[in-house]
Amino acid sequence: MGGIALRITLVQSSLHWESPVKNRSLFSEIIAPLANTTDLIVLPEMFTTGFSMNAEELSEPKDGPTVQWLIKTSKAVNAAITGTLIIKENNKFYNRLFFVMPDGNTHSYNKKHTFTLAGEDAIFTSGTTRIVIDYLGFKICPFICYDLRFPVWGRNTNGYDILLYTANWPKKRIAAWDALLKARAIENMSYCVGVNRIGVDGNNHPYVGHSAIYDCLGKQVSREEFETAFVETVTVNKDHIDATRAQLQFLNDADEFTLT
Repeated sequence: MGGIALRITLVQSSLHWESPVKNRSLFSEIIAPLANTTDLIVLPEMFTTGFSMNAEELSEPKDGPTVQWLIKTSKAVNAAITGTLIIKENNKFYNRLFFVMPDGNTHSYNKKHTFTLAGEDAIFTSGTTRIVIDYLGFKICPFICYDLRFPVWGRNTNGYDILLYTANWPKKRIAAWDALLKARAIENMSYCVGVNRIGVDGNNHPYVGHSAIYDCLGKQVSREEFETAFVETVTVNKDHIDATRAQLQFLNDADEFTLT
């Protein structure tokens, strides 16, 4: 398929528990061989720490070492990189996604739906604003893990092309992850990208990955790779989105509402 294309790399990996230094080193080794071979690298949620509630000890400022690492690494491999980490700003903690481009341009999104089951809501401040990032001809709307369960927050009301979720989604509820990623792609007529971790965290919760990319008809266009670490680059095409939406104008018939 011709036209505008974007190479997206899924990085499904285990994480060192509460060790930003070790995790930055881990991902430096994983990412280095990707130089000039991809356009966007997607890392798991809280990729420097695992899904830890130890925000006081593990948080960084918004211009801290991990953000500086993202900027440096993105430039070195000539690809955007996205993932989340624990940020402290104005005496509040955020589970914040950064989307860093090779030219140093940086976007950020604070997780809207903090995970009450793990007590994330008691420690982290919820975000209030969605973002859409223009990158290489695509409009990308990034969210974080638990946001996946809430379709209204992710509804395609502003014409995005790619819906992106980075996560620490546990094994016991992995069937929901699979179903919801596919559903979000279909209902929003967009590509849907989901990157989840593997391994066992410091709270003994196991993760089995199931990172995937679905096209706007709900077809998985990435390989099925469960429980093991992998790096896969998938090319997505704007023509697929435009042609499908032109033929099947489902978004035009969607209910109207306003996000508040």
